[in-house]
Amino acid sequence: MCTAANYTAKDHYFGRNLDLEYSYREAVTVTPRNFPFEFRKVPGLQTHHAMVGMATVADGYPLYYDATNDKGLSMAGLNFPDNADYKPPSEGGTNVASFEFIPWVLGQFDSVAQVREALSDVRIVDTAFSEAFPPSPLHWIISDRNESITVEAVAEGLKVHENPIQVLTNNPTFDIQLFNINNFMNLSVDPPEPHFSKEIPFDVYSRGLGAVGLPGDLSSMSRFVKAAFTKVNSISGDSESEAISQFFHILGSVEQQRGCVRLGDKYEITIYSSCCNTDKGIYYYRTYENSQITGVDMHKEDLDGSELASYPLLKDQKILMQN
Repeated sequence: MCTAANYTAKDHYFGRNLDLEYSYREAVTVTPRNFPFEFRKVPGLQTHHAMVGMATVADGYPLYYDATNDKGLSMAGLNFPDNADYKPPSEGGTNVASFEFIPWVLGQFDSVAQVREALSDVRIVDTAFSEAFPPSPLHWIISDRNESITVEAVAEGLKVHENPIQVLTNNPTFDIQLFNINNFMNLSVDPPEPHFSKEIPFDVYSRGLGAVGLPGDLSSMSRFVKAAFTKVNSISGDSESEAISQFFHILGSVEQQRGCVRLGDKYEITIYSSCCNTDKGIYYYRTYENSQITGVDMHKEDLDGSELASYPLLKDQKILMQN
């Protein structure tokens, strides 16, 4: 499962945890403006916005998990099993396959407002990339500096939800996740005031008691609440170091540790956490084994070129010995 968030300090940041029990050899991938994006049912894009993000490159095609374009628009696909309902291609409308949805959006649009308007006739279709890569059940968070939306292809059709929390996890559907936040309106970063009874003396015996009841388990609904509480209350300094550190702490509040979620003979882990400075086009990440933050600057590539630039993840732990 996964968690994604949108965050603004001095600059704007977008990123996610990828939580899975296996890897598809993902790599930080920069797609320049003249890389030809061919789509299955809609016209391709011979020129488009440049983008940087995490992708599996298959047959020369970047299958993006999350990405940011050179206008600061960001998008991530998160696991949405049993709820994602992709349709067969139709005669009318705009038929976009799930694996090409991220480049189709980020290649053309500058803002969430533009995307919202364009989605009015979009149909997410059940076309597979290949036999090796069948359609993955996903829903998406699309963000810019000012707002976020969640897009879900469900049985009733394509749903576009306003996302004021600017956080996304997995099941259930986003409307239920957002309503569930109402159950935690009493949580606070401040020490609690006793309302239980005026007859009983209460002892505020620990810091953090204002957040008693904040979920700590690893389920998607609990991670949504935990990430939302952490994100909306987060405070960061203006420097790049302070901001990306704070963002990784937000994602760290809901990361998955090996051994805690068993799936047959495997365990789900946070394979990577990402944080993209969308203003500067710098994609930062760390992996499960390597807690050092590594960055890829899209603007150091030839963004007017036509060849992908791909950087395999640095997964070995980097330890600085001080003596």
